[in-house]
Amino acid sequence: MATETTALAPAARIQRTALLGLTLYSLGHFFVDLYSAALGVFQPLLIDKLHFTLAEAGVLGGVMSFSSSVTQPAWGYLADRFKTRLFSALGPAVAGLFIASLGWAPNYWTVALMVLAGGAGMASFHPQASSRATAGLPNRSRWMAVFISAGTLGVAAGPVYFSTLFRTMGLKGAAIGALPSVLATVLLVFLLSDGESGSEARRAPFDWRPLAAVWQPLTILYLLVFIRSVIQISFMQFLVLYLHRERAMPLEAASWALTAYVAAGALGGLAGGNLADRFGGKRIIQISMLGCLPFLALFYTTTGVVSIACLTLGGLLLLFTIPVNVVMAQELAPTQSGTVSALMMGFAWGMAGLIFIPLTGWIADRSSLGLALAAQTALPFLGFVLTFWLREKK
Repeated sequence: MATETTALAPAARIQRTALLGLTLYSLGHFFVDLYSAALGVFQPLLIDKLHFTLAEAGVLGGVMSFSSSVTQPAWGYLADRFKTRLFSALGPAVAGLFIASLGWAPNYWTVALMVLAGGAGMASFHPQASSRATAGLPNRSRWMAVFISAGTLGVAAGPVYFSTLFRTMGLKGAAIGALPSVLATVLLVFLLSDGESGSEARRAPFDWRPLAAVWQPLTILYLLVFIRSVIQISFMQFLVLYLHRERAMPLEAASWALTAYVAAGALGGLAGGNLADRFGGKRIIQISMLGCLPFLALFYTTTGVVSIACLTLGGLLLLFTIPVNVVMAQELAPTQSGTVSALMMGFAWGMAGLIFIPLTGWIADRSSLGLALAAQTALPFLGFVLTFWLREKK
């Protein structure tokens, strides 16, 4: 009996270490993503202060997408290569310090540089954290849903967090909002070790061959994430501005609407991750793509509480697939989990933003922001069609 107890002790310690890693990475994910939603809330005030156009606002969103997302595969490569926790640990502080201080920027180009730097902090965090957060834990879709939903809740909290800071502290005073990100970095630096990702991950060098062997299913997964991200990131960037300027909604109320949309998405991610373990990722992706369509369409064709309720339900269903896509990709190329996580979480999101945020702003300047956003609701149907070519790893 004593021998059996002794044998179980290392397993218990490994499990506790894995849960500590999940907790800390989820906390870091919440705070780093708190700032990813801030630009959309800053923009109405920055436009009034610095007098730039909607197209220029769209370019800022493109800069954020490039810096925080498109560059994630490069950060994933570096994380897989060097195996140090600093890639993820320093990310929240860098993101928070630059983004929360946007109110101090004296001109448009300074805003762009600060967005570029803050986005780099977000990009360095995500690949390594998403590959390590569920290491050593069973039912990875479920735990990945916890990790990703923590980030989605951070995105949801961002608009209300910053609109409250604007009301109480002013545009420049909102810089104090960087403090939580600094605290998150301190916890990640001092409580995580470089070895929590497991000996297998430490032994595996970066190698393109596992990715090349599964390029077809990875490409379909990537396109599905891209389609979802077009709508998600366009709403993150322009929803507050649209509700404030074209529906005459007060800024704080518009921020709450964005929070409700993203918070519903966090719940959707949790539900999708749990259901995928039971029914399979492909079926969950199909439900998400087809199910969100009527609610997103009703958001634009109704008003008041009904409209916001449809927006919220559409967000819940649209974001069903966030953990599902990541885990399916990691299972296809387990030795390169940092890189494939970056492709699914960052590169797809970033390319969607880099292309569609400036395009949406350009269309909005020539028609209306509502029309530019509503045109995107047809994309999930294309995603549903793509799922018929998706194959799951058995």
